[in-house]
Amino acid sequence: MTREDYHKMNEIVLQQEKLVKFHQFTPGDALRLGNYLVEKAALEGHTIAVAIRKLNGSILFQHLMEGTGLNNQNWMRRKFNTVSLMERSSFGVWLTTKITGEDPYASGLEEAEYAFCGGGMPICLQSGETVAILTISNLPHQVDHQFMIQAVANWLGIQIPQIDMALEYKL
Repeated sequence: MTREDYHKMNEIVLQQEKLVKFHQFTPGDALRLGNYLVEKAALEGHTIAVAIRKLNGSILFQHLMEGTGLNNQNWMRRKFNTVSLMERSSFGVWLTTKITGEDPYASGLEEAEYAFCGGGMPICLQSGETVAILTISNLPHQVDHQFMIQAVANWLGIQIPQIDMALEYKL
């Protein structure tokens, strides 16, 4: 992939992040969204782990489908840390590292604590306030992002731009 390809993908992800906003997000909403993601994954033949956490790390929802486990929980924790720190989707952060060529761990971040790959996104209100973080794990990281962002958009009843699948598979 070229730097231009990463730029194109990043522009789409920035648009997705701008559009996916919630009017409210309560613990009940976390339960409903989490269950929706698990059901959608099962219908599509995916096996995923899902977690929705408050910004302080408190778990509002977590489910590990058969075939996932502690390794997926660790990936979700690391994605949570990345989204918390960078305040954008973990896939968007990964794309930024590809565009800049910077090693995200060179600044002192520990690989055991942060994951620079797709599968984490902030849950933001219309006001722009981030109130929680959604993470999933067990698919290839770009598919983690695509499944997660599209499922949330569907749940919200909104349309979002899609990443060109031809580019996606060049990753």
